[in-house]
Amino acid sequence: MSAQPYTILPFWFKRYHGAGLLMVNECGEYHFIDYADFDALISYKLPAKSTNMLDLKSKHFVSGQDIDQTIEMTATKHRTRKMFLNNFTSLHMMVITLRCNHRCEYCQVSCEDQDAHKYDMSSAVAKKVVDCIFQSPAPAIKIEFQGGEPLLNWSAITTTVEYAETINKTAGKYLEFVICTNLTLINSDQLDFIKSHGISISTSLDGPQGLHDSNRKLRIGESSYLAFLDKLKMTQEVLGADRVNALMTFTSNSIGRVTDIIDEYVRLGFSGLFLRSINPYGFAAKNVASLGYPMSEFVSAYREALHYIVKLNLEGTRFIEYYTTLLLTRILTPFPTGFVDLQSPSGAGIAGAIYDYNGDVYPADEARMLSRMGDSKFLMGNVFNNTYHDIFMGDIIQDLVKKSCLEIMPGCSSCVYRPYCGADPVRNYLEYKDAVGKRPGSPSCIKHTGIFDLLFGQLRQNDQPTMDVFWAWITNREVGEVSLA
Repeated sequence: MSAQPYTILPFWFKRYHGAGLLMVNECGEYHFIDYADFDALISYKLPAKSTNMLDLKSKHFVSGQDIDQTIEMTATKHRTRKMFLNNFTSLHMMVITLRCNHRCEYCQVSCEDQDAHKYDMSSAVAKKVVDCIFQSPAPAIKIEFQGGEPLLNWSAITTTVEYAETINKTAGKYLEFVICTNLTLINSDQLDFIKSHGISISTSLDGPQGLHDSNRKLRIGESSYLAFLDKLKMTQEVLGADRVNALMTFTSNSIGRVTDIIDEYVRLGFSGLFLRSINPYGFAAKNVASLGYPMSEFVSAYREALHYIVKLNLEGTRFIEYYTTLLLTRILTPFPTGFVDLQSPSGAGIAGAIYDYNGDVYPADEARMLSRMGDSKFLMGNVFNNTYHDIFMGDIIQDLVKKSCLEIMPGCSSCVYRPYCGADPVRNYLEYKDAVGKRPGSPSCIKHTGIFDLLFGQLRQNDQPTMDVFWAWITNREVGEVSLA
């Protein structure tokens, strides 16, 4: 029996809308092929000089006599995709307080009243948390202040920033700070401090006034939108628009108003938005009957939003959909994004961790939310009671790693989108009481499969203007600078 003319390396495939197949290999390279050429490929009859064969060899689906070199190059790309494991935890979220001047309908953390000061992080806890943070081997550290509304405990923010900057004079890390705030309480003195220390702002806007006010409610009963608008203008003037970003959360009353929401973001000077589905924690879980929707509806809204945003870009308005940018970066480049929800093993604890107001440490914000709902399964320890090694090398994080590698998870291991996707063991546990979860058919799986189908549909069409927009987002350039002509 004669030797085969080429070696086929491992890959996954999916029949793609009756127009051939999508092939994806271990290092994340993809290739579209028609049925006849696919049959020829797996029968070892694909001509050596055909365009498909040359493409498949360049993408490491197929190897000739140089199999060792092909495997080495594939391994290098695979290692690059897993680089997030090298530096360990770089994102550190601190819950400065659970108090909030809002009571949002979908609040994931079940925030507390403004006078509930027992839920504030003390200066002693803040400094102990910073001591723990700087034991991370990561060369870059981002400290993100969360709540409640963190501005209600301003002294803890200033203490943390100044103490972290002092430690960093010796540690020499790349240090960033972000305040996640609804903005309605911010004042000029705080903005001066924020500007002088290079702090960024992450805020929330759910759309035009009616939508925003219906979802995000001030406890005093006034319009949260008008209060937000006033402080947004002041913040943008002091910090510059590029230092203020916002995200929105789709609820049942906003999922049909995609273009209105995007137009509002553009009108207010934002450079983009992050389309986010509602998460089943806190008040959102209690109000699911009125706020929730099938995940298929979110995918439809996402599709409408993406088409509209691409159209805006092609008409001259630069505006980015950040989640699409993360996904496209994973598809079109070999580099990891650092986004916790798109990692295998899960980025929970590895890429990011969250410190509660009392010093308790969780691998993800969702794990802390779960604890607020009465289940502390994912509590890794406390900065006063446990060492860094106890917290970040303990049983909780080791179990998360074991149960969040897509390569061995039922349904995920054979999925064509596996190299681009990630595991969410905390949400799996919430929905199925099992960190591995029932992946196919789960809301998260429906969401990601639907979005990947949409994006690969765009990649298959390979429309040059659309691809120019995508590459402009990935490379942070203007559309005219990345023309593929």
